[in-house]
Amino acid sequence: MRGRWYGVGVGPGDPELMTLKAVRILGECSVVAIPHRAKERCAAYQIAAQAAPEIEKKTILCLPMPMTRDRERLEQSHQEAAARTAALLDEGRDVAFITLGDSTVYSTCLYVMERLQKQGYETELINGVPSFCAAAAKLGIPLVNGAEELHVIPASYPVCEAVRLAGVKVFMKAGTRLSELKRLLEERGCQAVMVENCGMETERVYESLEQIPEDAGYFSLLVAR
Repeated sequence: MRGRWYGVGVGPGDPELMTLKAVRILGECSVVAIPHRAKERCAAYQIAAQAAPEIEKKTILCLPMPMTRDRERLEQSHQEAAARTAALLDEGRDVAFITLGDSTVYSTCLYVMERLQKQGYETELINGVPSFCAAAAKLGIPLVNGAEELHVIPASYPVCEAVRLAGVKVFMKAGTRLSELKRLLEERGCQAVMVENCGMETERVYESLEQIPEDAGYFSLLVAR
């Protein structure tokens, strides 16, 4: 009998934001897959291990994913990850692929899930607290109110059109384009706040566009109105 695959969101950084279901699934699965070459350097693993320390005794399946937009390299890594995962599922072992934030929001695990589903494997997604919800709570602000629209934007891609959208704009992983993003928001007369490394030991909060540096880390999340 084949095993079952789970995509498990571990939240943005604070292990207390992991759901009870995520902790239970990690405890039940014999294999924990991580999108990295080493668990010691994997942020998702370090978060999960604090809430579910039993994973230290599990089989760790390292599935490194290159930080690139080269479609051929990405396709190759996703195919390899799915193949290595399928081999363990064929042994009847359940596999939990852990991912930062929520498993349905820009998650690497989705590429693996798609390929496994096409091969007939059973899959399930376990939600985690999205980083933009955690950041709003950290800032003590409503994310949206009343009839406000919410737009979630991957800021590592061009954002010229996105800054013109009405409502509240969340720019995820903004660290690599902060200089350009700040300039565009200033030109539009927008107000903005940002949390860097939300929920982690290196967390930093910026309560105005003027405070936001241009050299913040990759996991910087900016909320603009």
